[in-house]
Formats: sequence, structure tokens, C-alpha cells
Amino acid sequence: MKKQLKIISIISVFVLCLHNTQAQTVQNKDTLLTGSEFHFPPLKVVIDSVLKRNAMLKFRKHHIGVKESTLKSERIFWTRNIGVQVDGRYGTLNNFSNSDDGVSNTAFSTLSTQYNYSVGLYLKFPVFDILNRKNQLQLAKLEIEEAKSMATFQEDEIRQTVIKLYQDVILKQKLLLIKSKNYGNGKVNMEMVEKEFRNGIVPVAEYVRITSITSNFEADYESAKSEFIIAKQLLEDMSGLVFDLIN
Repeated sequence: MKKQLKIISIISVFVLCLHNTQAQTVQNKDTLLTGSEFHFPPLKVVIDSVLKRNAMLKFRKHHIGVKESTLKSERIFWTRNIGVQVDGRYGTLNNFSNSDDGVSNTAFSTLSTQYNYSVGLYLKFPVFDILNRKNQLQLAKLEIEEAKSMATFQEDEIRQTVIKLYQDVILKQKLLLIKSKNYGNGKVNMEMVEKEFRNGIVPVAEYVRITSITSNFEADYESAKSEFIIAKQLLEDMSGLVFDLIN
């Protein structure tokens, strides 16, 4: 009789667990995410947004502009050896002259205010600049190519990182939903076991075992929730997008 009663009790607990799982999930919707899905923007949209916001990539592109300006300067650097020099002076001048007509010697002194100026064109031929000009231009071009390669490398690195983070968020979302379901079912089962334990149907050892399993479910759920939140917020911070929750 006791054996039959125990079997009936176990079947009743199983049926009640199945029946009350959905209701329990609704009651605990504030803490559990069972039945919810997160809406993620397309991967390409996330990558493009990260590329636009990334400060290091902006630095690389600005560096290309710096090198291009350097090349332009190198191409007209030779003009520094050609120029026009202008000299001007303004002031009061004292002019002294001496007249000798054979009879007498006369000296004259006059003061005048005037402006004197001179204009000249100069052209230099520095041997080192002439011989090294080709190398300087080649170096400037190589620096531009180097800067472009670094920018491309930075884009590839960012793209690969975003792909990994994007897939990691999706994986952690799925794991969170699984852990959430396990935790919800464990709580329902725990409530039923507590009732049976108070009625003397479930022994102490079984009660302790179920309690330990439920605690593990809760710990796994909290850990999965924390990992998902971190991964989601990291990707949101990088992209400037918000991954909304849709029930």
C-alpha cells in the first residue's frame, strides 16, 4: 500500500510540474528570461557602426592625410632654392661733397630724407637636395602606402573582433535561455518536493539532493546572465547601438 502511494505521489508531482511550469515562468518574469528573445541588428550594420566609431581607425586614416600632405610638400620642396630678395631703407642721409676749381677748395654738406630699395632674384643649387630628391619622394610615397596598409589592417582586425563578439552574444543569449528554463523548472520541482517533504513522503536525503540541484541551477543561471550582459554591453558600447529586448 505504501509502495503504491509512493508511486502515485511521484506521478502526481511529475504531472503538476508539467502543468505549473508555464504559470511559474510567468510569475517569475521579473527575474527569468524564459520565452524572451533579443533582437540583434544585422551583423553588417554592427560592423559598419563600429568602424565609424573606432578612434584608432580614425587615427590611422588621419595619419594617411598627414603623409599625403608630406608628399605634396616634398614635391614643391625644390622651390625653396628660388626666390626674390627685397631690401628697403628709409631715413635721413648726410651727403658731403668737395669742389676744387684750382683757386679755392669748397666743401658742401647737405641733409636729405629719402627711401632706398633694391630687388634681386636668387637661385641656389644645393647638391645634396638635388641628388636626394628622388629618394625623398619615394620615401614619402612608401609612408603613404604604409599608412594605408595599417588602416586596412585595423579595419580587418575590428571586423574580425566584431564577428566574434556578435556570435558570442548570440551564444550567451541561447545559453541564458537554457539556464533560465532549467532554473524555472528547478524552482517548480523544489516547491513540490518541499510540500512532499513536509507531508513526510520525501526523505531528508532526497530533499537535500533536490535542494542542491536547484541551487546549482540558480548559480548557473546567474552566471550565464552576467556573462550575457557583459558581452551585450561590450558590443553595444563599441557599436553605439542598443539591442532591444522583444517579448
